[in-house]
Amino acid sequence: MSQTLYLECYSGISGDMTVAALLDLGADQQLLKEALESLPVSGFEIKISRVKKAGLDVCDFMVKLEHDNHDHDMEYLHEDGHHHHENHKHHSHEHAHAHRGLADIIEIINQSAITQHAKVIARRIFSIIAEAEAKAHGLPIDQVHFHEVGAVDSIVDIVAVAVCFDNLGITNVIVPEIYEGRGLVRCQHGVIPVPVPAVTHIAGSHNIHLHLTSTEGELITPTGAAIVAAIRTANQLPARFTIRKTGIGAGKRTYDRPSFLRAMLIDDQTSESAQLIKLETNIDDCTGEMMGYVMERLFEAGARDVHYSPVFMKKNRPGYLLNVICSEESRRELEDIIFEETTTLGIRRVVMDSSGLKRSIEMIETSLGKAQIKICVLPSGIRIYPEYDSVVEICERNGMSYQDAYHIIKEEAELSKREN
Repeated sequence: MSQTLYLECYSGISGDMTVAALLDLGADQQLLKEALESLPVSGFEIKISRVKKAGLDVCDFMVKLEHDNHDHDMEYLHEDGHHHHENHKHHSHEHAHAHRGLADIIEIINQSAITQHAKVIARRIFSIIAEAEAKAHGLPIDQVHFHEVGAVDSIVDIVAVAVCFDNLGITNVIVPEIYEGRGLVRCQHGVIPVPVPAVTHIAGSHNIHLHLTSTEGELITPTGAAIVAAIRTANQLPARFTIRKTGIGAGKRTYDRPSFLRAMLIDDQTSESAQLIKLETNIDDCTGEMMGYVMERLFEAGARDVHYSPVFMKKNRPGYLLNVICSEESRRELEDIIFEETTTLGIRRVVMDSSGLKRSIEMIETSLGKAQIKICVLPSGIRIYPEYDSVVEICERNGMSYQDAYHIIKEEAELSKREN
């Protein structure tokens, strides 16, 4: 069954808040504990409990390190700078070196006893953090060694998010915006502004919408931003939806607002018949590279479809006809992107009625491993299509051709649906 997750980030987001919210939604606590015990690192234990936040009963997830059980990031942000936070965070009997880079983290994830899908998610989150920190510090990604990627509690938080996400069978994630504070915080090298540079790089690279507030302090951690960048599939809620289940995860920090993350499993109640907008413009002096780039930006910003065709324009000039299909809600943002990224001076707009098949995305078990499939409902029955990214992942893992993997997944999915 397709599961759609909506993250409501009015108090920002961090790794531990996300784990707690997913546990509150029903992720298997015992499965999580067994997964974390399989990590080839030591010197930590986890505690899952219920706490009160603004009078609400919410879940709390805490990583307790040896000789230490408080919020390391909070301590670090408010230190006088005389001792390094990493000294507390890099305790591991199996990995005794003081600093860890991305390659070390990937090896830890690969050695753990978690599902392939959970490993993919965890690796993606860490890679996004490493890329952002490399940009912030002006280093190649393979030279990034720092507390945010190397910390044992960050490893545990991120693997826990991946395991809970996979366990809940979530296929779609909606994050419209994330609230952030303002001001200055202390890091290893001095005082830096909020949002911290790693968060701004992640938000910029992955089109995350920030909502800046008057709260003095850091509401979004690099880990929290990277989680959103790795798992989000949409930045707009359906026009109508029902809430199937709600989970709330506690934050550790105290600001002028309750620190918690609310997560909801929702069902889209929007009719399959809907109004769409077609944006259209002729462009005669943009290169193919520019057109490819604008297509990527439009898809990232929520376009339903983007295509462009070669055309001959006035005076027989070769050019492109750009077409974008979108909802009214995203229309203005997409028009801004077209104006910014192309040389067009005007955009034509057409309102269209559309009909579509009812469809959902599911994660299934196959003989090749977990795979995502799209299920379309027709009057004559259902039609199943394996998702491209899932097929590619299985091809790489099993050394298979795309066609062979596609047909095996499709056949096994159809057989499973017939049996059910």
